[in-house]
Amino acid sequence: MKRKSLFALSAVVVVAAAALVPVLWSGGDNLHNGSAMAATPADQAALVKKGEYLARAGDCIACHTVRGGKQFAGGLPMATPFGTMFTPNITPDDQYGIGKWTQDDFYRAMHTGRSKDGSLLYPGFPFTSYTKVTRADSDAIYAYLRSVAPVNVASRPHELKFPFNQRNMLIGWRTLFFREGEYKPDPTKSVEWNRGAYLIEGLGHCGMCHTSINAMGGPVSSAAFAGGLIPLQNWYAPSLTSNKEAGLGDWETKDIADLLKTGVSNRGAVFGPMAEVVHNSLQYMSDADINAMATYLKTIPQKSEAPEPMQLETSEKFGGELLKQGQKIYADNCAKCHAENGLGQPPAFPPLANNQSIQMPSAVNPIRMVLNGGYPPSTDANPHPYGMPPFAQSLSNQEVAAVVTYIRMSWGNHGTAVSPQQVSDLRSAPLD
Repeated sequence: MKRKSLFALSAVVVVAAAALVPVLWSGGDNLHNGSAMAATPADQAALVKKGEYLARAGDCIACHTVRGGKQFAGGLPMATPFGTMFTPNITPDDQYGIGKWTQDDFYRAMHTGRSKDGSLLYPGFPFTSYTKVTRADSDAIYAYLRSVAPVNVASRPHELKFPFNQRNMLIGWRTLFFREGEYKPDPTKSVEWNRGAYLIEGLGHCGMCHTSINAMGGPVSSAAFAGGLIPLQNWYAPSLTSNKEAGLGDWETKDIADLLKTGVSNRGAVFGPMAEVVHNSLQYMSDADINAMATYLKTIPQKSEAPEPMQLETSEKFGGELLKQGQKIYADNCAKCHAENGLGQPPAFPPLANNQSIQMPSAVNPIRMVLNGGYPPSTDANPHPYGMPPFAQSLSNQEVAAVVTYIRMSWGNHGTAVSPQQVSDLRSAPLD
């Protein structure tokens, strides 16, 4: 077997994903420098409601709330190639949370990536995207976070390797990879398109997953939205710029919007990290904002070729043997839901024929789905989603490789054969 050059491993069928590391801020009672809060109780209530909506758009809860823990109390471990970071408490607790920052301090964290004391924040907190957020929206999020119940829990210190635990070294990183500035509307585009761009590039921080990173943890700007690695999660975030992956050039805007809002559409369903994004964030967004995001995503320039991934390749002869074996496994285990012809029963059971996410150069996501199963997110519009059972206990590495090979190479799909070694490597991968 031989290896191709690696591009990335990570997320799933379409768009963004949640922030990877913490927001290192706190809040405050007093206002400064003319950034006044709403003047009346009604105005304040409206501001808090707006801030709650925007915090949903930014998916703040995903990183700052441990499963089963108090909302926004932090403590979620974030494994990175540079060590483990722990998300901070951003409740309005005076001792450990955001009890002593002003609106100006909060905006500085969002806009410049600097803490209250001026220290540099680690770029796991997506200030490189949040810098695009307007001052008005930042103030609204601040008002909302100040309204939640305080939790008196200390934030756990990061456990980063030397020299990554030296914050001053971030100056060089920022010079290379950070450009400060609020989003500037494109006057040649519609109001809807600009709203979508603002949400995707700013609060949505979609590029953090769908753009590959280099050895320094910086985005490869020449490959924006061309697919990328969600560190250590073992999910591939497909390219949005190539129709050979999750490129949206031939999608109907409605199908994109359905996928974002409900997690399922006639073109496919989301699983893995993207399902969490839909569940925590996108399902709560207005139809107007979802349509704006879909409008913007559909206009991302498409490229003829997807990025080159790395994966083990089988010989042509062995690939043929896997294909034959996989046909029987598919008939026994998969055809009831996905049909003998691979057309499925959308949106409940997504089609596998002519499905870009199945035949991408990277086979990581279909392998993980066969091994671990999964569900699209439960949303108001799709409260009882149909799921995929796991087959890790019933199928061997070669059998999983065989059925994934069959799916990737049948019904006109143009994927390549899958190596049992790839399955073995992913069998022990973390589920989150």
